[in-house]
Amino acid sequence: MTTAEIQLNDPQTLYRRWEDSQWSPFSIDLSEDASQWSQMTGDDRDLILYVLSSLMVAEERITTKFSGLVGAYGSEEEASFLSTQQVDEARHMQFYARFQDEVIAAPDVIAAHVARAREGVSDAFRHIFDEELVQAHRQLVLEPESLNAKVRFITLYHLILEGTLGLTTFEFTTGYLSGEGLLPGFVEGYSKIHHDETRHIGYGVWFLRETVRSEPQMGEVVRQTLRDLLPSVAASLAPPDTGTDRDFAAIGASSDDIREFALGGLTRRLDIIGVPLNTL
Repeated sequence: MTTAEIQLNDPQTLYRRWEDSQWSPFSIDLSEDASQWSQMTGDDRDLILYVLSSLMVAEERITTKFSGLVGAYGSEEEASFLSTQQVDEARHMQFYARFQDEVIAAPDVIAAHVARAREGVSDAFRHIFDEELVQAHRQLVLEPESLNAKVRFITLYHLILEGTLGLTTFEFTTGYLSGEGLLPGFVEGYSKIHHDETRHIGYGVWFLRETVRSEPQMGEVVRQTLRDLLPSVAASLAPPDTGTDRDFAAIGASSDDIREFALGGLTRRLDIIGVPLNTL
């Protein structure tokens, strides 16, 4: 990803890309997924279920804790794009809920899916999504004109949640499922979600880069947010113990692989923003 490419990711460009990227969470065929899920057993199934639980909890939070950013828009073009992102997040939540209904075979309202999924995620994961995100969103709702609150929220949401946790989970989960020929409907839907989220991340990197250039003191807000949250991010990337030397053995990745991928992506995005990781 070059600086020239990032310059294209202004809100108006991203809005037009959104118009060309519509999809429905109800049009994806999940019949093969349901058949395969009923036959999956052991660590293989347990770890995939752990990932699905994390995605369900994350998507509910980032859908319902986003409207404050829409209200903190800086231009009409930014307001238009941010409105599309909230629609995207609701669509993603609907896809995961449908997967729970039709594949996991536990039909229920979304709140019940989320409550059940929350039982399977780590304390570090809950800290980020149920405490830090909620507080950052509350502050932005209270102070929509505060640049400090907006920078902290976007650093947390776009750089950490979507750009680090989200991209890393996608990379290893879909890599494994595609390689094994498993859950093709889930892979298709998750890939469409990934496409949406790369657009969101493009906005976050654009906003933070432009803000740090015009208001250099905001770089310290980015740094402090990362200092506050990176320990919990690292803990969230660690899957449950599988009793082997490779914590993610069931999907063919070690904890070192996961950390290296996550850190590499974060480092590249921070360089573009102008707040190198080594300045934290």
